[in-house]
Amino acid sequence: MAAAAAPFSDGIGIANLPNQRHKIVAKRGAHFTIMVVGESGLGKTTLINTLFSTELSPSKNYTKRHQKQLDKLTEVEIIKAELEEKQFKTKLTVIDTPGFGDYVNNRDSWAPIVDFIDDQHEAYMRQEQQPERKEKIDLRVHACLYFIRPTGHTLKPLDIEIMKRLGTRVNLIPVIAKADTLTQNDLHTFKQRIRQVVEAQGIRIYQPPIESDDEVSAEHARILSEAMPFSIIGSTEDVTTPDGRTVKGREYLWGVAEVENENHCDFRKLRSLLIRTYMLDLISTTEDLHYENYRQAQMETRKFGEQKPRKFENPKFKEEEEALRKRFTEQVKAEEARFRQWEQHLIAERDRLNKDLEMAHSAIKALEAELDNLQVGYGRGTGRR
Repeated sequence: MAAAAAPFSDGIGIANLPNQRHKIVAKRGAHFTIMVVGESGLGKTTLINTLFSTELSPSKNYTKRHQKQLDKLTEVEIIKAELEEKQFKTKLTVIDTPGFGDYVNNRDSWAPIVDFIDDQHEAYMRQEQQPERKEKIDLRVHACLYFIRPTGHTLKPLDIEIMKRLGTRVNLIPVIAKADTLTQNDLHTFKQRIRQVVEAQGIRIYQPPIESDDEVSAEHARILSEAMPFSIIGSTEDVTTPDGRTVKGREYLWGVAEVENENHCDFRKLRSLLIRTYMLDLISTTEDLHYENYRQAQMETRKFGEQKPRKFENPKFKEEEEALRKRFTEQVKAEEARFRQWEQHLIAERDRLNKDLEMAHSAIKALEAELDNLQVGYGRGTGRR
């Protein structure tokens, strides 16, 4: 009897709550929604398939993506799958955004993406206000991967605009697509430039929490933060390395770019952030921060149960649009004035340098004439002797 009572004699049992929580989570499984945003042809589908080691979506044909139209809206596609690993099930939802940034006129191309994120918060809030809340449909986005084209220069204005809007609504994680097209030095410089723009523009990106009581976890979080934006190589194909290993990667004449080689890209870091280490934090941050911010903003301006006004019905929308247009015009004028001032300064500097050059040339001519006179005088003096 003493042996049977031993498990119940150690404390009152509060310390066993984490184990109970683990059982509940293991039984229910998890639900994770990820959005991918970026221009066509950057490997968004390939990366998702590589991350979850399955073909969630077939590769798309982009042969006609250069036949750009003047106006076309960004679309939103939803892909759902159920994954299982070691008897733990996860319901995965992938939100793709084909058409973003692919057309001549990309004005407001981010609107369908931003509206989709807001609409999911709105739909969940409406369900919470209903008497029956057992079967709630939840498509709130837990993480958004923003794909940056590997130009080697810096972020484009379109990148900056949408990243600003996404960063306040969702856990934004920037990635540099097709990192194997850049050298290591160019990639390092590109990352630094992107970080500088992100800081200067006040763009909010997801930062993994640093736990002060766990130094190993805190150091891992710091490494992930310092690696952003993650450089990514996506491939679902098996290739053989020169030393005989079979890996996921891309084969080139100069060798193999390995997906899971940290010397080649940051794929493992991204997978750790999204899945292995911080998936629950991404979910809780969405619930406790982004959704709560949306809910609070709506509750402050609407009555309980009142429908959300559409943009064209909202009187504040036109005011905000006019204010943005006015601010943009002022910024353009300021930049033009700065450019003219810089141009005038360059012209003045050029004139000054030309004048200095002419004076130096005249001085050289005078010295050469004086030298000739001296040589002539010296020759005459020698001849008289």
